[in-house]
Amino acid sequence: LVPVPPLENTVPAEMLADEDSRFIEVNGIDVHYKTFGEGKPVFILLHGFGASLFSWREVTEPLSQFGTVIAYDRPAFGLTERPMDWEGESPYSQKAQVELVIGLMDALGVEKATLVGNSAGGTISMLAALKYPERIEGLILVDPAVYAGGGAPAWVRPLLGTPQFNHIGPLFARQIQEQGDEFIKTAWHDPNKITPEIFAGYRKPLQANNWDKALWYLTVSSRESGLAERIIEFNLPVLVITGDDDRIVPTEQSIRLAKELPNANLVIIPQCGHLPHEECPAAFIQAVEDFLK
Repeated sequence: LVPVPPLENTVPAEMLADEDSRFIEVNGIDVHYKTFGEGKPVFILLHGFGASLFSWREVTEPLSQFGTVIAYDRPAFGLTERPMDWEGESPYSQKAQVELVIGLMDALGVEKATLVGNSAGGTISMLAALKYPERIEGLILVDPAVYAGGGAPAWVRPLLGTPQFNHIGPLFARQIQEQGDEFIKTAWHDPNKITPEIFAGYRKPLQANNWDKALWYLTVSSRESGLAERIIEFNLPVLVITGDDDRIVPTEQSIRLAKELPNANLVIIPQCGHLPHEECPAAFIQAVEDFLK
C-alpha cells in the first residue's frame, strides 16, 4: 500500500475555538456553532463545501437585527467533531446532515427556522425542508447546488468504499485542500478583495485532527441529491440569491431554480461571485430584508 504520512501539527478542534464559540452534542457529534441576536424568526446558516461558519462573519450581526441567527459547522468542516467510525449511516451523508440540522434545532429548543444555505449548504437546506416541512418556515438559498453533480461519478463509487481507497483517500483530500486558495479566488468576482485574514480564516480548520480523513469520508458519501426532480414540491417561500459572476454554481442555474420553484424570489447581485454574503454583504442583507417584508 502507498504510505500515507500522518498529518503533522494538528490539534483537537476545540483548541481552535474562538471566544464566542459554542459546542453542543447532536446525534452523537459535538457541533461547533455561534449564535447572535434573539427572538423570532430564527435563521440557521449552512455554509458550503470547504468553508465553515467563518464564511458568514460579515452577515451574522446584521442578520441578528431581524431575529436569532445560528451559524454552525457542517460535518467534515470547521471545528465540528469529525467521527472516524460509526455504525449504519455515515455521519457525512446528506441524510445524516439533514438529521443534524433538525437535531440542532431540537437541542437548542428551536421549533421553526428559516434555513440560509450556501452552495452545498443550500442542498442540505432544501432536503431538510422536504423531509421536515413543519419545521422549516422559509429558505434563503445562496447559489445553491441543485442541478450540478454533487456526487462522485457512478463508476468510482464501488471503488470508494474499499479498504485500499480508504487508505489513500486522505491523500486525495490533501490534494483538494492544496487547491484551497485557488478555489476561494474562483469563488469571488474580484479576488483582489480577499485579504490575508480571509485566507487564514479558511485555512484555520486545517489545523484540526483528522480533517483530511473527514473530508475524504464526506466525498465518499456524497450522492446526487435528486432535488431537480422535486422542485415542484416546495411550497414554502424561497429567496434565491446569486452573484452575476458565479463560476462555481453558474448564475444561470440559480435563475433557472427561481423560475422552477413555485414560490421564489430571485435577487442577482452585480459584480459578485459565488459568496455574496462574503463579497457583497450589504446587498445580501438588503435582499434578505426585502424578502422578510
